[in-house]
Amino acid sequence: MKPVWIIDDDRSIRWVLEKALEREKISFKSFASAEEALAELKQDTPQIVISDIRMPGRSGLELLQSLREQFPNLPVIIMTAYSDLESAVSSFQGGAFEYLPKPFDIDHAVDLVRRALEQSQRKNAPAEEYAIAPDILGQAPAMQEVFRAIGRLAHSHATVLITGESGTGKELVAHALHRHSPRSEQPFIAINTAAIPKDLLESELFGHERGAFTGAAATRRGRFEQAEGGTLFLDEIGDMPPELQTRLLRVLSDGNYYRVGGHQPIKANVRIIAATHQNLEDRVKLGLFREDLFHRLNVIRLRLPPLRERREDIPLLAKYFLQKSAMELKVEAKAISESALEYLSTRDIPGNVRQLENLCHWLTVMTPTQQIEIADLPQEWRDTGSASVSPTDDWRHALAQQVTLALQRGDQHILENLSQQFERTLISQALHHTGGRRIEAATLLGMGRNTLTRKIQELGLDAA
Repeated sequence: MKPVWIIDDDRSIRWVLEKALEREKISFKSFASAEEALAELKQDTPQIVISDIRMPGRSGLELLQSLREQFPNLPVIIMTAYSDLESAVSSFQGGAFEYLPKPFDIDHAVDLVRRALEQSQRKNAPAEEYAIAPDILGQAPAMQEVFRAIGRLAHSHATVLITGESGTGKELVAHALHRHSPRSEQPFIAINTAAIPKDLLESELFGHERGAFTGAAATRRGRFEQAEGGTLFLDEIGDMPPELQTRLLRVLSDGNYYRVGGHQPIKANVRIIAATHQNLEDRVKLGLFREDLFHRLNVIRLRLPPLRERREDIPLLAKYFLQKSAMELKVEAKAISESALEYLSTRDIPGNVRQLENLCHWLTVMTPTQQIEIADLPQEWRDTGSASVSPTDDWRHALAQQVTLALQRGDQHILENLSQQFERTLISQALHHTGGRRIEAATLLGMGRNTLTRKIQELGLDAA
């Protein structure tokens, strides 16, 4: 392996990093200026570079630019005593692997070096490819049921009601139903009935005649006319105002409607697909949704499962969204480790597929390495509880996460450290349960009283 290059005009910083790398048995070379390092490139090349941002002569950013031109895949860690936004943004815009503000924790610096080394040594494994813009992704049985339903409806003009939590992909399913229908060559028009003020929604849906109200300077076609011959997707139908529900029911009943201010009926040749995250039966009972309209819409119902009911699809979706984000941002697609995928598969994801897609976009932008590990996830994701394990098994998942994080940090003596924490927790809880009675606690734990006393002393519990 080639050496790590340390570039800083501050001799004390170079010395600290040299000693830390020497202790980790990582070879290195040190330079007092960017010019020295660039001159050395004629004879040798680094595995990674750690450089200060402000030095006499060429700056770290200028050095970074030169290195990126010659070695585009070389990881460069930029250090600075000036922890300002401009320096951080400039470093990342220049292609820095990571930004390390001074004064830094030496263990954190070594961890960054290790991760940079892993990236530089990682072979370019062939990336898994997914067709961009597929209908929907999913291998779980619940999603296969959805696919079968879409297939059965391929030659149908029937009204469809799609239900499911926010972020489950209801509009994607509506698009798929349209694309695989006899109306596929005609328009697909979508409207979110919850996003438009109720005094404008009628005009949006049915259009208006010139002079129908103040500001109506010209006749306007509504969404029904725009979707003529095709599909009209009414999203969040559960939030439609009562007076609009009546008008929609009339269209579904006799196939005719009027523009606002109009007197001539217009024949509607439109397939209706509606969607909601709400329980329409409950809204009917509460008098918030017309029962007759509900039955008109509820001809064919498709329920989209939340991610917690299709956890086996999370790895597939995560890999796809990472590739999609990379294509949108025009960068190399990030890979995600099996441990990170397994971890994500145990998380609660209340925002469902949309939230997972947002996470993958964040990881594409923010993860410094090409491989995403658990430690790269945003803090709020690492704090999120698991919903896929029982309380009995939850501690095993927590332990697995601690081991994974310790391995990623390069910790030493992991078994010894975690074993001590395990014993300390067991004994502390047993003593708390027995009110400090050691004989009873020892019996419950299955150890001798003398052994318990010795471990209390060794673990420092007697001083607690």
